[in-house]
Amino acid sequence: MKKSIFKKKELRRDLTKRELKKQGYKKKDFRKKAAAKIAVSAKKEASRKNESDKYTPEKSKAQKSVEKKVGSNRTHDIAAQRIGSGAAGRTAERGYRKAGQKKAAGRYPGEKGLGSGDRLKKNNENMKREPAPSLRIIPLGGLEQIGMNITAFEYGDSIVVVDCGLAFPEDDMFGIDLVIPDTTYLEENLDKVKAFVITHGHEDHIGALPYVLKKINVPVYGTRLTMGIIENKLREHNLLEITELHVVSFGDIVELGEFDVEFIKTNHSIVDAAALAIKSPAGTIVHTGDFKVDYTPVYGDAIDLQRFAELGNEGVLALMCDSTNSERPGHTPSEKAVGRNIDQIFRDHADTRIIVATFASNVDRVQQIINHAYKYGRKVVVEGRSMVNIIETATKLDVLNVPENTLIDIDQLKNYPGEKTVIITTGSQGESMAALSRMADGMHRKVTIGPGDTVVFSSSPIPGNEKAVTSVVNKLLLKGADVITQDVHTSGHPCQEDVKLIYHLVQPRYAIPVHGEFRHLKAQAKIARQMGYSKEDIFILHSGDVLELSEDGAFVREKVQVGNILVDGLGVGDVGNVVLRDRQHLAEDGIVIVAFALDSQTCELLSGPEITSRGFVYIKEADDLMTGAAAVAEEAIYHCIENGVTDWNRYKNVVKDGLNDFFWKKTQRRPVILPMILEV
Repeated sequence: MKKSIFKKKELRRDLTKRELKKQGYKKKDFRKKAAAKIAVSAKKEASRKNESDKYTPEKSKAQKSVEKKVGSNRTHDIAAQRIGSGAAGRTAERGYRKAGQKKAAGRYPGEKGLGSGDRLKKNNENMKREPAPSLRIIPLGGLEQIGMNITAFEYGDSIVVVDCGLAFPEDDMFGIDLVIPDTTYLEENLDKVKAFVITHGHEDHIGALPYVLKKINVPVYGTRLTMGIIENKLREHNLLEITELHVVSFGDIVELGEFDVEFIKTNHSIVDAAALAIKSPAGTIVHTGDFKVDYTPVYGDAIDLQRFAELGNEGVLALMCDSTNSERPGHTPSEKAVGRNIDQIFRDHADTRIIVATFASNVDRVQQIINHAYKYGRKVVVEGRSMVNIIETATKLDVLNVPENTLIDIDQLKNYPGEKTVIITTGSQGESMAALSRMADGMHRKVTIGPGDTVVFSSSPIPGNEKAVTSVVNKLLLKGADVITQDVHTSGHPCQEDVKLIYHLVQPRYAIPVHGEFRHLKAQAKIARQMGYSKEDIFILHSGDVLELSEDGAFVREKVQVGNILVDGLGVGDVGNVVLRDRQHLAEDGIVIVAFALDSQTCELLSGPEITSRGFVYIKEADDLMTGAAAVAEEAIYHCIENGVTDWNRYKNVVKDGLNDFFWKKTQRRPVILPMILEV
């Protein structure tokens, strides 16, 4: 018995040494205490030697109590006998610690405790506890920009990712189709990632999923229409069969590792939008997603403000609230207010064909347009691939109700007079290849715009799209159409008073504005200050920041890799900053190609140089410039030959430098110069 106890305690020798230092023990003090203990206990050792080893659960309470005390003293005595060295002293102290730990843990019920045990219990309470893991919030996109929303929540060995959206390319991203987030951090921690949780079905929240799931194939959770739209996307990318999709209802709670995620009903410009209550051992985070407070929605119930209030009563660690409209005072109007304006347009333009451009995903808006078309006896044509897909999905899920014999194919449009038809189309943001833009350019094969048409823009331009939208409007006006852009749209995001309402209900400890450009985040931070939050409790994060929430408070401690991955056709990430700079250079200054042939043995100039230009100057009207350029290139080539240069790259660099200087002096432009050597 003695040997086994001692051996077990020896295993924790190093740990105890550190603890002794923390508690202020010294070897000589400890030895004195242990020696005194030997004298008291020696007489009792012989009589209790056998009894203490016979302890079993079947013994009486009185016997157990006595033997526990005796066992505790015996542990001390054994330790005291081993104090001949520092190691023995540490072993003895482990005996004291063990007795104290048992007492503190309540493993000996009914025991009042010995003096030494009480003393050791106090020492244990003063020892530093192992710190609990912190909750880490890591926005990988969606901050300081419109779109590309994606945020990771990490606790211990669990990561849950909220949304996975894309952004549309800027004007200087020539040839780029889409921009998706850099998910390197998730790929490096793939074993921790439990799922993607999606708030709603807009492109800036789901558009990147088909690209990211190829690298991070984990389950995806979302509401009914959201998952229907995601299914269509995954089917196009041949990922539907290998992706685990889960449809949830409002009020459902999904267990994902250390997290419990609850879906809460909200309103937005798309049906089935949800807020999230993300619960972890560190506390609850409420993520609103994109939302508005609409008491009279076109479809479904109003936002579940009661659940927000209940969460506030339970205690919320942080609120991540939509900031897109935080600069606008008041409340966001209901979607039904737009319906009244649409009805007025139908009455005022009863003798014209009506073409309505709106977001494909705005199912409530499409529903109201269809309702008024049916009311006034018009047939409805849906144009634009994304619009057709969304309406088919929404109809299948009973989210959209289309009266019988209302929809017709675009080929049947010619069978009805214009005043009896309505066209619902994509292109409200001025996209160059969208249906409305092709109509405005006269390139649409089935629809021709003329003086008998009324075109309604039932949307507001996304920041950055204003010029494109204005261009389309001007083209439509030139064709004689009547264009309406006012009072036919309401936002799907909360204005200032709506934001205040959510803060009042949720009562979070920390405020974390999300979704929007930096000015939008600052505007919401100002609202939080007005509601009594201090600067220290408001966090305006940047993409890549790691916000840690723990018992000690909230701190931004580090930054992870983030950025833009550019999608060009089928290529994902193969176009980087260098390629973009080349494209910008080509777009701004054009290209000049210099071709000449050299003898591979003697480096003699056999032909050329010949100059070809694209996007720089019109060669037929710039003969003198091209002749001068050819002379400069020839001089540079002969300079290399005379100096015995045999490296072809050296020839290219000398020709390029000479022509760069020549063109700058003559035109104040620097085209891309591409020397081409034919080796003979």
